Amino acid sequence: MARLPRYNIKNEPQHIIQQGRDGQQIFFQDQDYQYFHDCLDAAAYNYQLNVHAYVLMPDHVHILATPGRTDSISRATQSIGRNYVQYFNECYGGSGTLWEGRYRATIIESRQYLLTCSRYIELNPVRNKLVRNPGDYRWSSYAHNAGGAVDEMINAHKEYALLGSDSKARARAYRALFKQKIDAETVQQITDATLKGWVLGDSKFARKIEKLSGRRATQLPKGRPRGS
Repeated sequence: MARLPRYNIKNEPQHIIQQGRDGQQIFFQDQDYQYFHDCLDAAAYNYQLNVHAYVLMPDHVHILATPGRTDSISRATQSIGRNYVQYFNECYGGSGTLWEGRYRATIIESRQYLLTCSRYIELNPVRNKLVRNPGDYRWSSYAHNAGGAVDEMINAHKEYALLGSDSKARARAYRALFKQKIDAETVQQITDATLKGWVLGDSKFARKIEKLSGRRATQLPKGRPRGS
């Protein structure tokens, strides 16, 4: 089956996943994580990609960001990939690509899913049993969004800004969201939508994105079509 084209729509947040080839590890030491972070920071600035949340896992990466241009995500991921793969191969004697094909991404309906997706991303180390609490994992946006640290790369989405009247109130309200567990169905829904490229939102939002993108935004109904 041919792959559906990417969403090249500006000002709509997207959840992006980039995985290591064949599940291989892409980060081995702190300097690797830091170099990738710096590549992401530079690419986000150069290509007007507003990053709201991220996590750098040993073998894959999650990013929640809003493109300011139609080509923000594609140009940023190309830049990151080129620079980080060169760095990785020089450090570890590798060759060729590091990634499992192209990045996967889908558009997120802000009002309903933005903050849930942000928590989904920052809880990834907990779900993978690397840490017990999201704040214990160094390479994510949790410390910035929940307060206690500043990551200049992060740009607050309007849904995050609505959490409080100042930075302390917003961080406190954001931390409180983590007291509510994201149910397994929602976790699977976010994962499936991103890997398959289906919009994460209600039917009205999906129709809007289909009109803007000129492609299907939801899965076709299962089963054989009825005859006439």
